[in-house]
Amino acid sequence: MTTLERTPDVQTKLPAVGTTIFTVMSQLAAEKGAVNLGQGFPDFDCDPKLVGAVTDAMVKGLNQYPPMTGVPVLREAIATKIEAMYGRRYDATSEITVTAGATQAIITAILAVVRPGDEVIVLEPCYDSYVPNIELAGGTVVRVPLTPGTFRPDFGKIAAAMTPRTRALIINSPHNPSATVWSREEMLALQDLLAPTDVLLISDEVYEHMVFDGQQHQSAARFPGLAARAFIVSSFGKTYHVTGWKVGYVAAPAPLTAEFRKVHQFNVFTVNTPVQYGLAQYMADPTPHLELPAFYQRKRDLFRDGLRNTRFKVLDTQGSYFQCVDISQVSDLSEADFCKWLTTEIGVAAIPLSAFYGDGFDQRVVRFCFAKKDETLNTALQRLARL
Repeated sequence: MTTLERTPDVQTKLPAVGTTIFTVMSQLAAEKGAVNLGQGFPDFDCDPKLVGAVTDAMVKGLNQYPPMTGVPVLREAIATKIEAMYGRRYDATSEITVTAGATQAIITAILAVVRPGDEVIVLEPCYDSYVPNIELAGGTVVRVPLTPGTFRPDFGKIAAAMTPRTRALIINSPHNPSATVWSREEMLALQDLLAPTDVLLISDEVYEHMVFDGQQHQSAARFPGLAARAFIVSSFGKTYHVTGWKVGYVAAPAPLTAEFRKVHQFNVFTVNTPVQYGLAQYMADPTPHLELPAFYQRKRDLFRDGLRNTRFKVLDTQGSYFQCVDISQVSDLSEADFCKWLTTEIGVAAIPLSAFYGDGFDQRVVRFCFAKKDETLNTALQRLARL
């Protein structure tokens, strides 16, 4: 290598970030021909009507830059849906922003409000983008564990973690990875806790339409004291089985939205035009998202019934498309080693819950994704029946 070809040294902004367990397990699953129930995305197609709506938009020539905030007809459809489901009306012009997926929405919210030295509380186990997002903003991550075993919020611990430097709290319900759903009483307790503070709320609600057994999703939009301080994040990819389209949205009060958009316009500027128009047309009929709880509850029940033929302890699944199991009666291996063994020897890939904790806390629990075709789930269950 010549002097001219020397690559300058770069000090990483994310020294703790390497190859994720999701990548490791998916690669291993591919190598071993395993059924991949690790990563959380469907292996079935979306509604052809949705593809048709997007195609129609392309054919009509709706292929140039849309407004930075999202096409008006889609923002209006989002506002209408939120009002119908949760009783709060967001102004489509000043309080709804279309994003390049929920992950972009979350980092944009964090970058918009978190400054160096600010503290942000995350409740572990948590989605793996939260912590790096906070670190990129120069914030300090404050980790508070959900209650082991039940994964319920511990408001005493949350209160103890709050300081004058606390800028924001991130919550997620329905919860990835534990599949728990926050209750109305818990949301009211959170509202009371935050009421005397200036702490902002980032409410990750991407699984909002996957809540089972007659429960209601308790969106932060339902609670005036939370909605007034919250960025509410959702995902069309999760709702309509199109995770690869990477389209989501954020609803927030106008002052928060104004700050959000300052960052949004410079990290993605705007989002795929024909997909936005297609989604708006598709949302005119609310049936698809209203029927989603029953659709996924049937898959949940199919999968849970099959797991009862194993030695796994099947944990409660209130929402999302994930199923957690306790492996204590199956193996003495660590969660991570068990998942590798399961993929290699049994032919089914899962994800260790320890991957969702900063300290790798191992409680003998792993996570499966049941957002799969019935034949995929049945194949996996046949293999797991060997346990």
